[in-house]
Amino acid sequence: MTASTARPKRRRLRVIVGVVVLLLVAALVAAEVYVRNNVKDCLSNQFSQEIGSQVDVGLSAKPVLWQAIDKQVPYVEIESADSTFGDAKDMTVRARANDIDISDQDAITIGSSTADITWSTSGILATVQAQTFGGLVTKVTSSAADGTLTFTIGPEGLAQVVVRPVIDAGLVRVETVNAQVFGFGLPTDLVDGIVKVVGDSLQNYPLGMSPQTISVTDTGIVMSLSGGAFQLPPSSQAQAAGSVAAPDSCSGI
Repeated sequence: MTASTARPKRRRLRVIVGVVVLLLVAALVAAEVYVRNNVKDCLSNQFSQEIGSQVDVGLSAKPVLWQAIDKQVPYVEIESADSTFGDAKDMTVRARANDIDISDQDAITIGSSTADITWSTSGILATVQAQTFGGLVTKVTSSAADGTLTFTIGPEGLAQVVVRPVIDAGLVRVETVNAQVFGFGLPTDLVDGIVKVVGDSLQNYPLGMSPQTISVTDTGIVMSLSGGAFQLPPSSQAQAAGSVAAPDSCSGI
């Protein structure tokens, strides 16, 4: 074989190798995109069950195909995708679950988690109106200065209930600061109803988290949560593990 005939063959070989490499890379990228989208859908359903509200899920930059091999998920970001969170209207939740171990499908664990919760005054009003005395409560205002929420009673605003949410022994407690009309106390059922609705709405702590801070802003309430190791309930583990380790085990994949 002469040098002049060998060179074209080497060029053809390099072209063939290059095409094969490109096809392999394209196949891996397509597989990663496909699996990542399916995993996000599966985990969205999974965490929606655990949190009790529709959520959107974001995955870490680590390739999902590699996660299927080492069974370690660096983190999952979770954001409420609905206008309600449990019974609370217009409450948004942004959470992050870290160091998820899926090596044991019967004991999927989360190493730690954090969450930030925002609840607007309009959402607080809608929640209270839906659960207590219809439209008797007509307005909710918040004050960052003294950390209170003021509930206006009646169309003329002649009566008010003022409450303050605080953290006590790892739970949120809602204190009644003032509840009067013309110097007389308001009906106990009304005051207790408002306090209970607000308090109960702030007790929904996903993934075993507990409240760390709570504050009243001029637009509503913000609260931060954090948690340590947490094991997903057995009823949820199979779908979550299958979605990462074997995407074809998820419904619709």
